Amino acid sequence: MSQELTTAEPQPSPPSDPKTCDVCARKSVERSILLSDLKPELRSIVKANASTLAPTARICPPCVEIFRRGKSQIDSHAKVFEETSYVLPTPLRMEADERFTGSGVTIAFLDSGFFRHDDLSKPTNRIVAYHSIFDAEHDQTSLETTDVASWHGMMTSVVAAGNGYLSDGFYRGIASDANVALVKIGRTGHISDSDIERGLKWAIDHRHEHNIRVVNISAGGDFPQSYLTNSLCQTVERAVSEGLVVVCAVGNAGMSPSHEVLPPACSPAAISVGGLDDQNSLDRARRGMYRSSYGPTVDGLQKPEVIAPGIWVAAPILPHTPTAGEAQLYSELDQALDKELRTIIDAHRGVDSDIDEARELPVPLLRQLITIKLREGNVINQFYKYVDGTSFAAPIVSSIVACMLEANPRLTPPQVKRILIETAERVPSIDVDRQGWGVVGAKAAVETALKYGK
Repeated sequence: MSQELTTAEPQPSPPSDPKTCDVCARKSVERSILLSDLKPELRSIVKANASTLAPTARICPPCVEIFRRGKSQIDSHAKVFEETSYVLPTPLRMEADERFTGSGVTIAFLDSGFFRHDDLSKPTNRIVAYHSIFDAEHDQTSLETTDVASWHGMMTSVVAAGNGYLSDGFYRGIASDANVALVKIGRTGHISDSDIERGLKWAIDHRHEHNIRVVNISAGGDFPQSYLTNSLCQTVERAVSEGLVVVCAVGNAGMSPSHEVLPPACSPAAISVGGLDDQNSLDRARRGMYRSSYGPTVDGLQKPEVIAPGIWVAAPILPHTPTAGEAQLYSELDQALDKELRTIIDAHRGVDSDIDEARELPVPLLRQLITIKLREGNVINQFYKYVDGTSFAAPIVSSIVACMLEANPRLTPPQVKRILIETAERVPSIDVDRQGWGVVGAKAAVETALKYGK
């Protein structure tokens, strides 16, 4: 995957014609644009791809749009990919202790919907339970359908417990041997307090049956409330008192004046997780904050307690969807030889209209468009993309908790929370209100868990 726009071999400039593009040689229905009329920063990118163009050269609007989108992707991604051309896997960026992978521990995921992804079900199926609060959907065959609600829960569960089956183990979660219980609590859009509570009560009632030790909730409730009067928060308190570690995403409203933390994350018993932006880098000096919500809560509590990567997180693409088809096309084109590009485009007609229309472009421009498509779609390869949101920071913490409980099954939920706080690392120059005690320390937390109580 190229980091920069591909540079074309210099070609002689054809005579300028107001209706012919001097870059792609296509006849433009709209009036072409003079190179000299473009903004300097955009003009420099055009010149890098067609160095022999004179200031009077004309460029068609579709080519200008490709260059504009290319500049946008360079501006937003160049720094992130300057050290590596791929998204770092979560265990590497978190310096996870590879001795522990959550074996024997079940994480329950409360989410809008799920899919039986290969990273959870192959070579061994680790989905030990599926429950829907909607009575007609208990059957696990619903995990084979790819409806609009399936992608979010599939991603959160795989981020935590996927074994990287479709990437030869590269994009695995930290708890890659943990079992999962999938609890559907929504369909699309907002998930209410009452629906989250129904799912949590199911996890409490079935915790012994499935050895559920951790509950991950990547969903926000209705509106800011006191945990003293909110029924969902009261159920979180009950879950923790009965031995479940409840991990909640705080939400993504950190850039808004209204950045409150909603139930269930406002519960004092929950481990509430905000987002870190580590710039897809192992360099601690590059750490910053994601736009996650933060407290104080209605009750004056500091939330979140800890933060974990909330951006540049590798996650699976929902199979058998238009997004999956696009990712396959872009990845195939990216890896193909120049002479193969147009044959591949013909074989995938209808998947992407921009690619279809660009079939006759010169190869350097076509390569440029492919790179743009990969970046705009956040595509890693045909099976994975990179995602953002505290919805994905929370399962990273849940996966670390599963490893802590594998290392020391006797840990209680308050002890787990205490260890995570004590081993977290604050990010310099970031307000405490936004980051809590800082970035979770995966290895330090597990090592501390091993020694705890001895």
